[in-house]
Amino acid sequence: MEQELARQLEIIKRGTAEIVPENELVDKLKRAISQNKPLHIKMGLDPTAPDIHLGHTVVLQKLKQFQDLGHKITIILGDYTARIGDPTGKSETRKQLTEEQVLANAKTYEEQIFKILDRSKTTVVFNSQWLAPLTFADVIGLAAKYTVARMLERDDFAKRFNNELPISIHEFFYPLMQGYDSVALESDVELGGTDQKFNLLMGRHLQKEYGQEPQIALMMPILEGLDGVQKMSKSLGNYIGITESPREMFGKTMSIADELMIRYFELVTPVPMGEIRKVEKGLQDGTLHPRDVKMRLGREIVTIYYGVEAALRAEEEFKNIFQKKELPDEIPEYHLDSKELEDGAIWLPRLLTLAGLVSGTSEGKRLVQQGAVKIDDEKYGDPNIKLIPKDGMIIKAGKRKFAKIIF
Repeated sequence: MEQELARQLEIIKRGTAEIVPENELVDKLKRAISQNKPLHIKMGLDPTAPDIHLGHTVVLQKLKQFQDLGHKITIILGDYTARIGDPTGKSETRKQLTEEQVLANAKTYEEQIFKILDRSKTTVVFNSQWLAPLTFADVIGLAAKYTVARMLERDDFAKRFNNELPISIHEFFYPLMQGYDSVALESDVELGGTDQKFNLLMGRHLQKEYGQEPQIALMMPILEGLDGVQKMSKSLGNYIGITESPREMFGKTMSIADELMIRYFELVTPVPMGEIRKVEKGLQDGTLHPRDVKMRLGREIVTIYYGVEAALRAEEEFKNIFQKKELPDEIPEYHLDSKELEDGAIWLPRLLTLAGLVSGTSEGKRLVQQGAVKIDDEKYGDPNIKLIPKDGMIIKAGKRKFAKIIF
């Protein structure tokens, strides 16, 4: 048993930021192994946005490791908690989502999480299943198990309180609801990011209050984005989306800082730690080139979501575009309507927007000013230019986006 315990602990502790408390996790694992009874591992996802990026997968990869060890995995899609929105790290009350928005996002989440987890071995539940039937008396009883003083120990609530910014009463219910999820499931371990510590420990507290054995809070680090500084976020534009094309996913991976490569290997790929340590040593002693290591990282990431063949094609296309200066094999076509032209010409940022190369003309102007726009390999730097488009011309915006203009 000691050998199996050591094996499981080594896998479970890979990349973890904190386990509270670790000695209780050891006790739970010993019991699980001796009784051949898997631990119940819980993770909650609030479907507050339709897409998952690589930062979200750090915890999902840890869940997959628990799953591969034979433990029972439950994903809670927080259709009730998502209507409030997690106040963690927020300086103001979040806008409440409608039931329709939450359910639409939840459907997308389900599709995306099974790119990592084994669908046949994963239980997915909605927390409305046990939160909706609670009576008002039940809710009062739940609220009575925690104090306002302790709730205000939360950093985000404390800052807003001290700065005299509004805190709505319903926001206090978010950690209580997430904690009650652990009571409803009688979970042994709950996973989350380091920013979820308060919510995870609430689960421990409420389980004790309801006479249950408290869960272990296992926290994973927050993944830095492509800029290497801020956490990965769609709003910051420093993310790799798991539904992006293999080409985009590979290209974005090639843009991460060299010093983040090992961290990405450890947190978002299934590459064994023994191999990762060899790669790390090769980088340190100069026997491995950072570019080649990053190429492998790109292949590993794309393989998870699209398979080996797609990863190899994405790598070859990257080499053709950036090393051999060739065009990609497939370039999206944009059929330009003559109604968009004025005297046969069109404003360049407008054309970039229409072709789907930028989100709007402001971003288009910025890219042109940065010298990041080429048409038929000729650089354009004047954001005010109106050009006369030609059928079949190739526009390149930034490092990886292309479009062919068709009339």
